[in-house]
Amino acid sequence: MSKSNIKGTVTSVEPLNTADARWVRLVKISYNDPNSTPRTWESSERLTRPKDSESDGVGIIAVLSNPGQKPSILLQKQYRPPIDKVCIEIPAGLIDAGETPEQCAIRELKEETGYIGTLAQGDDGGSVSALMFNDPGFCNTNLNFVHLTIDMTLEENKNPVQNLEENEFIECFTVPLDELWQECRKLEQAGCGIDARVGTIAEGFRVAKMWNMFK
Repeated sequence: MSKSNIKGTVTSVEPLNTADARWVRLVKISYNDPNSTPRTWESSERLTRPKDSESDGVGIIAVLSNPGQKPSILLQKQYRPPIDKVCIEIPAGLIDAGETPEQCAIRELKEETGYIGTLAQGDDGGSVSALMFNDPGFCNTNLNFVHLTIDMTLEENKNPVQNLEENEFIECFTVPLDELWQECRKLEQAGCGIDARVGTIAEGFRVAKMWNMFK
């Protein structure tokens, strides 16, 4: 895939009027703690979750399968204004009304990266994670990981073409799975932000290696 300049520039930061918010809102939650003491909590909520879905969206763990080569994970570089950095991410997206996480993942992978993916079946037969909450002390945002395989022997995956929206600037690249932790450290040192989903996957490999779980 061709590379382009994806780094944006923050020009101002100012308070957002709730009436002008399209994607999120701030709420005050009143609750009783375990001692029955009344308390309040400040939180943010997404405004995009479909009524027929428990999940806001998906994070896509897409692994390229190519005979004779080590399996590699598909990652993205995307500028994120809240941190004013190019962020290292996995492909991801919000669920549309009537979609399952699996359908959303296959659609978003094709749109953001151009690749055609199929559901990866592990030993337990599942390709979708438990519903996970990104930062439950701050917001109610959640997602499912969906595991996809990208078969690089297929003709349609040899020259993938992205179908991005006008405001999307995404650069795709791959990293061998067994080098992900080291690559995250290199990218951080180069000034990139590491999305927690990517970092969590990398740390999982790191922990498994440190405790000799790879056979």
